[in-house]
Amino acid sequence: MTNPPPKLTVSEWADSNRQLSSEYASEPGRWKTSRAPFQRELMDCTADPGLRRVSVMAAAQVGKTELEMNVFGRFVTVDPCPMLWTWPTEDLAEAFSKERLAPTIQSTPVLRDRVREAKSRTSGNTILNKKFPGGYLALVGANAPKKLASRPVRVLLMDEIDGYPASAGTEGDPRKIAEKRVSTFWNSLIIQVSTPTIKDLSPIESEYEKGSMERWHWKCPGCGEYVEPKWDLLIFRNRETDPVLRCARCGKEYGETVWKSAPGKWIALHPEKRRHRSFHLTGLVSPWVTWVELVEEFLEAKESGGIQAMQVFYNTRLALTWDEGGSTVESSMLERRRGVYGEGLPLGVLVLTVGVDVQDDRLEAEVVGWGVGFESWGIEYKVFMGDPAKDLHVWTQLDEFLKKAWARADGVKLGISCTCVDSGGHCTSQVYRFTKLRQQRRIFAIKGRGGPGVPQIGKPTRAGREKAVLFTLGVDALKTLLYARLRVEDEGPDYCHWPRGGETGYDGTYFDGLTSERKVIKMSPKGRKVEWVKKSQKARNEPLDCRVYATAAIGILNPDLKRLAETGPGRGAPRKRRVLSKGVSA
Repeated sequence: MTNPPPKLTVSEWADSNRQLSSEYASEPGRWKTSRAPFQRELMDCTADPGLRRVSVMAAAQVGKTELEMNVFGRFVTVDPCPMLWTWPTEDLAEAFSKERLAPTIQSTPVLRDRVREAKSRTSGNTILNKKFPGGYLALVGANAPKKLASRPVRVLLMDEIDGYPASAGTEGDPRKIAEKRVSTFWNSLIIQVSTPTIKDLSPIESEYEKGSMERWHWKCPGCGEYVEPKWDLLIFRNRETDPVLRCARCGKEYGETVWKSAPGKWIALHPEKRRHRSFHLTGLVSPWVTWVELVEEFLEAKESGGIQAMQVFYNTRLALTWDEGGSTVESSMLERRRGVYGEGLPLGVLVLTVGVDVQDDRLEAEVVGWGVGFESWGIEYKVFMGDPAKDLHVWTQLDEFLKKAWARADGVKLGISCTCVDSGGHCTSQVYRFTKLRQQRRIFAIKGRGGPGVPQIGKPTRAGREKAVLFTLGVDALKTLLYARLRVEDEGPDYCHWPRGGETGYDGTYFDGLTSERKVIKMSPKGRKVEWVKKSQKARNEPLDCRVYATAAIGILNPDLKRLAETGPGRGAPRKRRVLSKGVSA
C-alpha cells in the first residue's frame, strides 16, 4: 500500500519552491501567496482528499493560470500521478507549454530536477508530453478527440473551457471525453478554469452554479461586516477622481488601498457542496489591475466601443456572463425609428459597407453607414432582378451600384469601403469570378457557417478555381450581435438608424425581413446550443442576411472609427490592415 502524500498545501509548496520566470512574469522571483490572499483557498482546496472538482469562473489578470501551475508543481513533487491539461486548441496548448510551462519548470529547481528539458535526447519529453518520476503531464487541444481519449489520468486540468468547440471532431463534447479519462481513479480531481462568455450558454457559469458558489468578501473597515466587491458598488464620479467602493451594509466608502489591505475570506452560497468547490473571481480584487484602470476601460467601452467592447469588459474584467437580452425584435418598433436624414448622408457616417445576398432570380444589397461606436445608418436597400447564374446584366448593375459615391451633408463624398457577397447558394462560381476581379476594391466572397464557437469573421482563404478571397462568417454570432444592436434604444454607440422615404427601400417588407428570425436555445446530447430559426416558414430573411454581411464587412475592414471622426472620413480610412495576399489587403 502506498504511503499518503505529505500534508503540504499547494500554497505552502508554492511559497517554499515556486519561482516566477522573468521570461513572462511582470513580477519575477519567489512566489508569494500573500501578494494575492484570495488565491490561497483556491489552491489549497485541491489537496483535500474528499474533493473531486474545482471550477473557477475568473477574470483576466487574477493569476488563474499561475494557480494551476502551482497545483501541477505540488503534484509533481509531492503526489506524482498521471495528469492531463486541456486547452481550446492544440496550438494554444503548444504555445502555453513553450511560453509559460517550460520557463516555470526551468526557473523552479524542484521541478527542473524532475522534469527534464524537451530538447534532451534522454528525457523522453516533448513540448506536449512531460514525464517525471511517478507520472506524466500530457497537454492536448480540445479539438483533438483521439488525444483526449488516449490514456487514463488522475488529475484533469481544463483551461478556458468556454472556448472549447461544441464537439471534438465527430466524437461529441470534448469536456465529457476528457472527463472519462479520470473515471478509473478513486481519488481523481478535475479543475476547470475560464473567463465566462454568454449568459445561459457559458460552460464555466454552468459549472460554477453546480458547485459551492463561493465569492470573495472583504471585511468592511467601518462596520466590520464582510462585503462582496461588486461593480455596482464602485463609485466613480469622473476620470479625475479615484474610485471608491461603498459598503453594502453600512454605506461607508473607502478607496482601493483600504479595501485591498482589509482581511478577506471566501463565503459560499452552498457550503454543503464540499466535493465540488466553485469560485467566482472578479477583477476588482486583482493586485495587478487598479480600479482606475478598470474604470477607464469601462468608460472607453461605453463611450466608443459599443456592445462588443462592453461584453469583453464584463467577461474578462468582472468575470460576469453577458446577457444578450431577448431572442427576438419586433419589426414595428424598428419601423417607427425611421427619420429624415436631410440633404445627403448624416454627418455621423464615416464609412460605407455593403452586404449582398444572392437568390436564384435576383441580387439584394444594402448600403450601411458606420460611425463611432458602430452607430449605423441604413443608406439604401436595392434589389436587382435577374438570374445570377445566367444573366450577366444583373452583375453589371451590382457593379455600377458599388461604384456609386454618396455625399454627406457637409459635401464630403464617400464610396463603398468594403463589400461582402454571399457565395453559399447556387451561384458560387459566379460570385467567385465577380469578387476575384474586384478584390482590390475590397469586394469579397463570404460563406456563412452556423454553430457555437465559430468566430464572427474567420481567416481569409482562397476558394474555387478562381482562387477568390473567401471569408467564412460565424452567422450565429453575427446575428446575435446585430439583434443586440437592434434593441439599443438611445442614439449613440450601436444604435441603428433608418431613413423615411420609399425610394430608399426601407418599407414594412424590409423590417419584416430584418426581424424574420429568432434565437432559440435547444438541448442536445452535446449540451445547450443556439439555433436561429425563421418566425414563420413564409418569412423572407434577405434583409437580415444583407445587414449581417454588411456588419461583417465593417469587421473585415476594421477601421479606427474614433480616429476617423477626428481626422475626417474618406476611402483611406485609418485601420489595422489585414493582409490577404500579395498586393491585396482588407
